[in-house]
Amino acid sequence: MSTVKDGKLRGDHGAQKLLDVLIHGWAMFGGLMLICVVLINFFSAVGAAIWQPIPGDLELTEMGVAVAVFAFLPYCQLTAANVSADIFTLHASEKTVAVLRALGNFVALLFAVILLWRMSYGAINQYTYSYSTSILRLPHWLAFLPILVSLILLTLSALMTLRQNLQTLLAGQHK
Repeated sequence: MSTVKDGKLRGDHGAQKLLDVLIHGWAMFGGLMLICVVLINFFSAVGAAIWQPIPGDLELTEMGVAVAVFAFLPYCQLTAANVSADIFTLHASEKTVAVLRALGNFVALLFAVILLWRMSYGAINQYTYSYSTSILRLPHWLAFLPILVSLILLTLSALMTLRQNLQTLLAGQHK
């Protein structure tokens, strides 16, 4: 059986370990994307003070931040780093907390599948109608590609954490 401990998946399944590595690597990609956004904004601000800003810096910022945010979602799901209101379960039994955790992971899975479904249609729509940014003329669908990868990883992560929670709950191990 597998568990998430210290932000890493512990278990005996090769596919789960591979998914763990992919999700951690994808979160690092999101971090690098944010570093690029910061550098673009820095050089654009310096450029504006000296001569002119980087053309399309806001477009690059919008796309970069969107991609980065979605890249962090699978990691947050895998490591249980999402926002939770523990004050409501402070005096609840371990079994109640385990049931609520499984329910939360089911809802996360449901939302991940819905987002993946609808964002894939959005990507197709952006590609079909050739939507692009106004200054750099970057196709919008390019930003959708890493976002869709993030949503696939989020769906797999939510499925895996739900399975782990259900196994723990059924085994009677609530901690």
